[in-house]
Amino acid sequence: MPRIITVAAAQMGPLQLKDTRAHAVARMLRLLERARLRGVELVVFPELALTTFFPRHYREDVAEADPWFEAAMPSPETQPLFDAARKYGIGFHLGYAELCQVADETGVVRTRRFNTAILVNGQGEIVLKYRKVHLPGHAEYDERRCVQHLEKRYFEVGNLGFPVIRAPMGGLNGINMGMMICNDRRWPEAWRVLGLQGVELVMLGYNTPAMNTSNRGYEAVHLRVQHSHMSIQSGAYQNATFAVATAKAGVEDGCEMIGASIIVNPQGEIIAQATSCEDELITADCNLEQVQFGRSTVFDFDAHRRPETYGRITAQVGAVEPPVWSKQADQQAQPVLTRADDQDKVQAAD
Repeated sequence: MPRIITVAAAQMGPLQLKDTRAHAVARMLRLLERARLRGVELVVFPELALTTFFPRHYREDVAEADPWFEAAMPSPETQPLFDAARKYGIGFHLGYAELCQVADETGVVRTRRFNTAILVNGQGEIVLKYRKVHLPGHAEYDERRCVQHLEKRYFEVGNLGFPVIRAPMGGLNGINMGMMICNDRRWPEAWRVLGLQGVELVMLGYNTPAMNTSNRGYEAVHLRVQHSHMSIQSGAYQNATFAVATAKAGVEDGCEMIGASIIVNPQGEIIAQATSCEDELITADCNLEQVQFGRSTVFDFDAHRRPETYGRITAQVGAVEPPVWSKQADQQAQPVLTRADDQDKVQAAD
């Protein structure tokens, strides 16, 4: 029996430093209206969809960046998005910078800043929140870079893990839904944690520059797009899930973004792709029953996973060099068998 939901990646063109929340929300409302006309049931907006990608701008005092953050969700500026969701019966995913007062790992309640995404249902209710785990970039001003990437300065590592929720969405009574943000897509561990919770639909917002500005080598623009798509396609395939990956695009604050938003099916196939660097809505009908093929064959986790051999994945962070082979060490590691030993083995086998 098909379980079909119509989804959309609502790619956004650039947001400049001068652009207000009202400007961003007005553009998103137009995309939601377009989605309604196409029969879309769930819309995915990009990472940090309400502002420019401000981690490229250095502020000596981190608190000076607080105007880019949201202290409440919904806020007066974002309330129209929630109203539109209720009016149209459309759910949406929204990425934004979150400023909150919550306890840290020591139990102390303090001001904390996260790169956050929420999932809102067609009644305008928040059903899931995620805070970005894999923060790229650096924490201090880097004079080698022509453009800064200060996510480690402005955000803390997300403290919610990789949650999946089963909730009604569109015309379906229940969908297993999870979220990632930008750099998370490049880490297979993130996809696997979602996959181990039976995720059927992954929502992902990103802001990826067309140029690597670390000055440690050159990465061609076409490879930037390829690497983005490759990580999403492989994650969707290896965990038998649909994925909606939505970008900002165009030249933002003088920095070109790759855009190239996509929707991917559980076979890792791109079934819709943006073709512009502007506000653009791409859509796809996703039959969630398609996740069952991969989960009952190659990626039947119950039958084929061997977690007892994966300890190194969570036991260490950086790579550890392997032992250096030598003939002497190899010989010492191999047991020396006598003819008597061989005969004993034959008898034991019999």
